[in-house]
Amino acid sequence: MNLADLVRYLDTELRIAEIPDYPNAYNGLQLENAAGKVTRIVAAVDATLPVMHKAVAARADLLIVHHGMFWNTAQPWTGPVFQKMKLAIEAGLAVYSCHLPLDFHPTLGNDAGVARALSLEPCGTFMKTKGTDNGARIETEIDRDELVKRLHAATGSRVHVCAAGPSICRRIGIMTGGAGSEVATVAKNGIDTFITGEGPHWSYTLAEELGINLIYGGHYATETFGVKALSAHIEAKFGIPWEFVDHPTGL
Repeated sequence: MNLADLVRYLDTELRIAEIPDYPNAYNGLQLENAAGKVTRIVAAVDATLPVMHKAVAARADLLIVHHGMFWNTAQPWTGPVFQKMKLAIEAGLAVYSCHLPLDFHPTLGNDAGVARALSLEPCGTFMKTKGTDNGARIETEIDRDELVKRLHAATGSRVHVCAAGPSICRRIGIMTGGAGSEVATVAKNGIDTFITGEGPHWSYTLAEELGINLIYGGHYATETFGVKALSAHIEAKFGIPWEFVDHPTGL
């Protein structure tokens, strides 16, 4: 498939132009390849040098990531920055990154993916981030220990729990990644159990004081779902094979 055609499709499906993000996210195509074609996709969470080496070894010509190459301010192309660019360009590896638009997508996003993995059905959102509705809101009844067990099984990672809320969870909010600092707003919006990736130290103590359950599933672990769902969607629609490259940070 032509890279340009796939990029146009993804930009539209993910609403790249409509959803604000952090200044250096640069959602969309971050690096093109000389051939302008896509025959094989590798999905990953982070566009790091080790991940790029794995993508090249897998003979991919498109790397789809959640966290792209340009989070830092402008910097010279030296050291690992140069090595990433050189490796990708010489191997014909294009890089497409999608941060908040992928978090927020109602079916392909990280929040939706975690909900599916927990066998829960979102009924709407519960937050706004940079003006965009987001966060998977779930209204159900589930034992807190069962919910934690399901999250551990879904991510395969350690789950840390502040069990300050009800033992039967009825209003669950899922916002992946580093959203723990939003705990006060989450509680104000009526959520009794907040599932996220990680948060600052004070997020635990604040959740305790506010009387809600705060469940940390890991920043990396909770954000593997979106790139997998997006790549599977591409394969189903366009027939382009893909694989996921796992390179966990443990955070």
